[in-house]
Amino acid sequence: MNPGGIDRTMKNYSIANNFDRYFLIQLANTRALKEEVFKIRYGVYSYELGWETGNQQQMETDIFDNYAYHCLIKHRRTGTYAGCIRLIVPPANRSDFLLPCENHCLHYAWPEVIDSTELPRGSFGEISRLAVLSSFRRRLRERRKPFVINSFESNTIFTEDEHRNFPNIAIGLYLASLSLADICDHQGTFVMMEPRLNRCLSRIGLQFQQASDLIEHHGKRAMFHLARENFKSNLKPELQELYELIHAELLAQQFVLPLKNASA
Repeated sequence: MNPGGIDRTMKNYSIANNFDRYFLIQLANTRALKEEVFKIRYGVYSYELGWETGNQQQMETDIFDNYAYHCLIKHRRTGTYAGCIRLIVPPANRSDFLLPCENHCLHYAWPEVIDSTELPRGSFGEISRLAVLSSFRRRLRERRKPFVINSFESNTIFTEDEHRNFPNIAIGLYLASLSLADICDHQGTFVMMEPRLNRCLSRIGLQFQQASDLIEHHGKRAMFHLARENFKSNLKPELQELYELIHAELLAQQFVLPLKNASA
């Protein structure tokens, strides 16, 4: 008999192991995989949200894809690519290649917090275009959102109803983008987001610092920055384990990654 009705499986529960059981992080390093990324983005940002215009190819792309690295998350059981994210890295030798946040927020930036124009190009990037297929966020309150960030609970176990745990996909994708930035030897990374999302990320230990005024861009958003030393240092131990798992998965694919110290 199980005293107190405690599930014995809880004693051996690991967020990282459970995540790894259901999902795989994959760098989109081929044309076919990049097209999977663009199709997911089209389904979310063009078809579902209407933020971007439609096209016959049903793939959502922009100029920043020319100097970005893309990650996919694959649902192991079905083989379906459930979501994507990208890390935009301006080339070290092209000062005219800007980040999206620089395009939108540079005139509203807080240089006393961080000044991207003073950083070596190639030593930082921007996380953007996080998208999760609607079929992997089926809860009513998750509709009309490109993704959902929930706090990880270390006592939550995947049930046979896998979709109840699908919001964890967004956390995995964020950790993938930070892992990629670390592998690229970046000093830090930027993101444009709503303050509400920043509060959600802060609760799980990703404590971005606001670096600009709020502007109107699909809602009130601002530029935020996360220094490299904070990529994982404030994560709870169970999420640090997940970060290390994802980092190792991407590091194993390092032959398609840029050289470290990209600004050199």
